[in-house]
Amino acid sequence: MEAWPRGRTRGFRGLVGGGEPSDDQGVAGGQRDRSRGSALRDSGWWLVAVGVAFTGAQLLFVSPRMGLSWDEAVYVSQVSSHAPAAWFDPARARGVPVLVAPVAAVTGSVAALRVYLSVLSGLGLTAALWAWRALRPAWVLALAGVAFGGLWVAQYYGPQAMPDVWSALGCLAAVGCFLRFVVGRGGRWSLAGLGASVAFVTLVRPGDAVYLAAPLIVAVLAVRAWRRWPPAAAIVAGLVAGGAEWVAEAYARFGGVRARLRAAGAEQGGFGLHFALGDELKALNGPTLCRPCTIGVRDPELDLWWFLLPVLVAVGLLAARRAGQLGGTLLPAVCGLCLAAQYLFMIDYAAPRFLLPAYALLAIPVADALAFAVTGVRWDLRPAMAAAMTCFLVVQLVSQHLVLDHEVGGTITFHRDYSTIVAALDRQGVHPPCYLGGVQYIPIAFYAGCASAGSPRPGEHVALLVQSGRRPPSYASGWHPFRITGTAVLHVTAYVR
Repeated sequence: MEAWPRGRTRGFRGLVGGGEPSDDQGVAGGQRDRSRGSALRDSGWWLVAVGVAFTGAQLLFVSPRMGLSWDEAVYVSQVSSHAPAAWFDPARARGVPVLVAPVAAVTGSVAALRVYLSVLSGLGLTAALWAWRALRPAWVLALAGVAFGGLWVAQYYGPQAMPDVWSALGCLAAVGCFLRFVVGRGGRWSLAGLGASVAFVTLVRPGDAVYLAAPLIVAVLAVRAWRRWPPAAAIVAGLVAGGAEWVAEAYARFGGVRARLRAAGAEQGGFGLHFALGDELKALNGPTLCRPCTIGVRDPELDLWWFLLPVLVAVGLLAARRAGQLGGTLLPAVCGLCLAAQYLFMIDYAAPRFLLPAYALLAIPVADALAFAVTGVRWDLRPAMAAAMTCFLVVQLVSQHLVLDHEVGGTITFHRDYSTIVAALDRQGVHPPCYLGGVQYIPIAFYAGCASAGSPRPGEHVALLVQSGRRPPSYASGWHPFRITGTAVLHVTAYVR
């Protein structure tokens, strides 16, 4: 890996931030115009605008009324006063409950939670891009923000109580802070940002933190100009700080770290070599979980961007090499590929959200490629190239919105059934204190304010949800059955004790 020379002030800033005045301008006038143009292109308002647009897209296209999913109910229930905590399995981490606690602890409103997370994720995207502020012109970073934030999966999960978007933003910030420190443009603040970002990723998703830290440590050892102990120490300190609670919980609840990892692996079908690249392609446009992934490719005409992604990354690397700053583009690309590898080759199922951290980091070389396509040609060709790149982005955003609209509509319909089932159970006398089991029991129990973990306690109303047409287990065969009607997707019969 080629190092990014310390103290260099041009490179990408010279490549994508400059331009030549036309022949009919005076030298002084050309310098003034170029200065104004450079200031506009490098304004931090570009990054603010991207964050605002990301939040606005979530609020506009991902309905705040969209109910909580199974995983969200698990996370939110840990800090909510609305319902008892659901079983917190060994594969999860406590970062998401910490994030949602300010809202979930005071209100059971899903809409309030959605708005809160939408705003917070917009701020997070702006902050993560700001970590790169000294390394790229702001307008190039804005392109990276659009490339990532324009993905349907980023907008879909931004307002959800799930770890993937937060891991992505933390990874993006960590690599930016790392590069700012090693090239001498950030000092102690960048070092602190690196440690804090790694700790944040570890808190929300420890596995991602390991796959992020590994290439960063290798970069410190492999690149002579970066071979210093402070960034390595900050990375290790971030891992320790962010993972301390996870390790303590491993010993308190699961019998140690190795036992927790074994239990987590068993829940995922076992860790090992699996080729899930094809499964991720099948799930690219939904469903949100492909397990087992036996479906065909949906809307293959919308998959073009996925095959174009490695091409754009390669062009971004070539542009960086031309600018003499290959390391500054190669590192996010390598980190992104490492983060993707665990989901492409280590588990046997797929979900589009798994690749969000990789997409966030690969957005940097993609933005470099798009910027180079505009600024790497003659001055008179730049307007045409800018128009072509704009059209490309518009087509990408529209195609991603089509997928988003389909997924949001299906999710709202599916989660609306939860409310229908809860209302039917309440009419049958199943209300707190109560205990639920069976089909989709965790989110339905959360909506009903019922317990779902452990065993029923004396005095609790108990209900078991069974798929319509199937027999209940023997222990519930004598319970009172009633079929719940009015649902669109979930067709269940409740057995009430």
